[in-house]
Amino acid sequence: MTKPISDRAEVALEYPDKFYSGTFERSSRFDASMDATGVLLVLERPGSEDVRKSVHIHIHYGLLADIVAQLSSQASKIPADEIHRDQLKDAVSQFNRALQAAPKR
Repeated sequence: MTKPISDRAEVALEYPDKFYSGTFERSSRFDASMDATGVLLVLERPGSEDVRKSVHIHIHYGLLADIVAQLSSQASKIPADEIHRDQLKDAVSQFNRALQAAPKR
């Protein structure tokens, strides 16, 4: 199941001989899920063949932990009046509660 994107995402993919970039805004959708090895993020822009696009990213849990740790060391860069700051705090708290409640295997 996909959800509407509430803000914006920009994606760039660079190869030695090619460059791709795309923006996913409110008319786009996303899905985030977890499997046994990591997190899958899908960004989709619906529409006709000439505007339709999608990005699929799978990040293993170890890398995700490294990313979150690095971002946490830079949280002070988010302006105090940034409207999305509270959204981030709430989402991180919700994720932490879910991790604590998840059964250990």
